[in-house]
Amino acid sequence: MTCASCAARIEKKLNRMDGVEATVNYATEKAKVTYARGDLSVQDLIATVEKTGYTAAEPPPPLPAGGGGRDAGSGAGTESGAARADDELRTLRERLITAVVLSVPVVAMAMVPALQFEYWQWLSLTLAAPVVTYAAWPFHRAAWTNARHGAATMDTLISVGTSAAFAWSLWALFFGTAGTPGMTHPFELTIARGDGAGNIYLEAAAGVTAFILAGRYFEARSKRKAGAALKALMELGAKEVTVLRDGRETTVPTGELVVGDRFVVRPGEKIATDGTVDEGTSAVDASMLTGESVPVEVAPGDTVTGATLNAGGRLVVTATRIGADTQLARMARMVEDAQNGKAAAQRLADKISAVFVPVVIALALGTLGFWLGNGSGLTAAFTAAVAVLIIACPCALGLATPTALMVGTGRGAQLGILIKGPEVLESTRRVDTVVLDKTGTVTTGRMTLLGTHAAPGTEESELLRLAGALEHASEHPIARAIATGAADRTGPLPTPEDFANVPGLGVQGIVDGHAVLVGRTKLLAEWEIHLPGELTARKEEAERQGRTVVAVAWDGRARGILEVADAIKDTSAEAVRRLRALGLTPILLTGDNRAVAEAVAAEVGIAAQDVFAEVMPEDKVDVVKRLQGEGRSVAMVGDGVNDAAALARADLGLAMGTGTDAAIEAGDLTLVTGDLRAAADAIRLSRRTLGTIKSNLFWAFGYNVAALPLAAAGLLNPMIAGAAMAFSSVFVVGNSLRLRGFKASV
Repeated sequence: MTCASCAARIEKKLNRMDGVEATVNYATEKAKVTYARGDLSVQDLIATVEKTGYTAAEPPPPLPAGGGGRDAGSGAGTESGAARADDELRTLRERLITAVVLSVPVVAMAMVPALQFEYWQWLSLTLAAPVVTYAAWPFHRAAWTNARHGAATMDTLISVGTSAAFAWSLWALFFGTAGTPGMTHPFELTIARGDGAGNIYLEAAAGVTAFILAGRYFEARSKRKAGAALKALMELGAKEVTVLRDGRETTVPTGELVVGDRFVVRPGEKIATDGTVDEGTSAVDASMLTGESVPVEVAPGDTVTGATLNAGGRLVVTATRIGADTQLARMARMVEDAQNGKAAAQRLADKISAVFVPVVIALALGTLGFWLGNGSGLTAAFTAAVAVLIIACPCALGLATPTALMVGTGRGAQLGILIKGPEVLESTRRVDTVVLDKTGTVTTGRMTLLGTHAAPGTEESELLRLAGALEHASEHPIARAIATGAADRTGPLPTPEDFANVPGLGVQGIVDGHAVLVGRTKLLAEWEIHLPGELTARKEEAERQGRTVVAVAWDGRARGILEVADAIKDTSAEAVRRLRALGLTPILLTGDNRAVAEAVAAEVGIAAQDVFAEVMPEDKVDVVKRLQGEGRSVAMVGDGVNDAAALARADLGLAMGTGTDAAIEAGDLTLVTGDLRAAADAIRLSRRTLGTIKSNLFWAFGYNVAALPLAAAGLLNPMIAGAAMAFSSVFVVGNSLRLRGFKASV
């Protein structure tokens, strides 16, 4: 497929088959087809695609269970597909380099009379010939394929226009007067009828080819990344695992695990696959899957998920699901389904060309017939007909999208906004709802010490110093948050003695001669220590706000409580205001509990009815689908693997660059800074870039359409054609450069 209209044609042909529902994605080069197996086979579907003028193949089967996390049934054959994509991209790059290097002198000689030496036209022919044949071959091949199936796209117009310009130049050089030594193209902007025997259009043929190849190359580069979300997901899993066999620990590749195997997970290691804890207790960081910012405490009998991180003690786990059955593999399939289910936006140029191309070709044939019937002679008739094709050849059109996209994306990159491709821009225009993931997007995604409450008679600094010293010896994420916060406020922390971790409850030890306890109130209760009424009230208030409360005691008395939570970014409230100013309705989506979610929403200015809490990854996709089912056009902003499928499903996916590779690859826009205000700037810039592309396309076609009557009348002097084409190109470039002045909101 060479353009989005190819995907639309294949989809239309497949859907005409009885009992078939198909979606074809141009970006991923995949078709997702639902059909009744009894009536049709995959070969029937492939045959239909081939009759349409394209090729198709059934994807390889999923890897068997036990294939580990490498593929898990979602990306089989991706290595060979990646190799093929690399080959195609390399070939396209070679054609582009050839076209640019050879076209520049051809265009320069045609447009600058001072460069037109005695035999310049023959040098132009020598340089232009490889461009029009080798470099433009993809356009000719696509045009021929389309012609055999009664269709016309932009490829048709490019192929016919460049071929006509080149063929006429050959005729003028060998059989007309253009090959005469010393021939020049003077700047005579007069309207006069001529026979065309002294005119060559090699610069049009070569220049158009180079411009449009550049657009295709940059498009192919962004398209190649479409499947990278799946690869990023699969690479999250552990590569090796320590298995207990015959009483011994053996390290094996994760792909060799089988259901029932017992394996060891040490602190700081990823859990190799889904399973049940047999021995040990620990805190497991499952935020990538659940979005829950607080690590989950696990003990024997609890389930754990593959690719999550063991943040605490040593665990022994029994594998219950492997390969294609794991939670991670199911998420990969969800991402792929979302990508394939999202209809590729039709290119504006292809939409217009569906009408413009047949009209131009019909007009050229009509012009030829009119002048032949009018007795003007074959040469004059062909001159007028070829002039129609040449003036319609989309020189400025080849620049319209790439230049605006290049300037817009370049300016975006300066502002920390990465736009993946032109299809993205179409989505930003329609978006009316923006779904914000909480953890790592609205909040920092890290546990932070937010509040300190000391009991009467206790200094706050002393409370922080002793609690922080003890927590500094622990690896628990909450402990690290307290230790960091304490060190920031009180300076260097003392070293504890007799430190001990009490699984599931907290820590204890001796600090500066004090017997210190830090942890749950249950830990204090075991030592017959209870919080006084004032601290109990503070604790209940903090828990209502969704914060985690840690109690501190020493020397037999409760000394205070510490509040820990995922802190809201300083810029989030301002970002929500800016999104509302763009006409968007912000919605908060999170795996955290409702109390946490509503507290965060209230602080950043999101209404309680626009909060979706306690949402698992598969439910995130369902929330996006539900909103789309209500007729909304949905943008999704997220940063975690748990957001990847929802980012791919949304009409517009904005990934925080501070997040995971899977989220970034699944998104349409990447916000490098991690500042949510960039989401509003990204949508504004995308809409501005789309508007520039539309105005470019209007003027690019406008110049061509305005000159078509002159061409059909046989009055198109080659200098007028060249000037019109040059001016339209200059206008398009100048209009695009205005995007450099785009400024982020302050």
